[in-house]
Amino acid sequence: MREFHLHLVSDATGETINSVARACVIQFDQVRPIEHFWNLVRTERQLELVLDAIRAHPGLVMFTLVDEGLRRKLQDFCREVQVPCIPVLDPLINALAAYLGLESQRQPGRQHALDAEYFGRMDAMDFALSHDDGQSGWDLHEADVVLLGVSRTSKTPTCIYLANRGVKAANIPIVPGCPLPPELAKLTRPLIVGLTKDPDRLIQIRRNRLKLLNQGETSTYVDPEVVRAEVTDARRMFSRNGWPVIDVSRRSIEETAAEIMMLLARRQGGGPVT
Repeated sequence: MREFHLHLVSDATGETINSVARACVIQFDQVRPIEHFWNLVRTERQLELVLDAIRAHPGLVMFTLVDEGLRRKLQDFCREVQVPCIPVLDPLINALAAYLGLESQRQPGRQHALDAEYFGRMDAMDFALSHDDGQSGWDLHEADVVLLGVSRTSKTPTCIYLANRGVKAANIPIVPGCPLPPELAKLTRPLIVGLTKDPDRLIQIRRNRLKLLNQGETSTYVDPEVVRAEVTDARRMFSRNGWPVIDVSRRSIEETAAEIMMLLARRQGGGPVT
């Protein structure tokens, strides 16, 4: 395993540069970056601390700084100590500026402004938390998306991720012997999506869950025949109602959410959502 120092420098929260760096590094096998994360770097003094760290641990530098003075100082220093220095957003910003015929405002953290979009995400987060695991069924009609699935099909984390994208998402568990909320049959506005998972993987996840809770494996919760019947019955119900189904067996939360958002976009555009 090859290790290398990676300095991530941002004048805002650093979410963007973190995501970009990890998306790039993951493409290389047998490497492990030693990350040095510097966020909210907006003054000369803060930048000096970054330069000291680069001097002590030379390595690749990736940055998102909009202040021209700070950018120049960082780039000059990296050139002096002979380490790569990459302004990750420059190609996109320059391309947008050329296409639009406008200049960028060069203000750090503009994507985190307390605007209507921000408060919309907060509302979506509140909605997801108050409608988790079948709660608050009386106002499900206000949801953008309702997720259904048997236990441990990643319903809750998917709803939270969607909420962070401004999507109001509720989730309802499918429990053997328990009827679904009657409000579900009356919904017309929300997109209803069924989540399913390979029974064998589901059993393993449930067993791990029971171990964490210090419970035995004698319940029907992990009985292979019962679990397979749960998954089969859920799939049949999704099919009867014409609800789109997403198999989350080998999908990350992000991939599942992306698929749901694509279904939403198709629905809003009048296209098929199956």
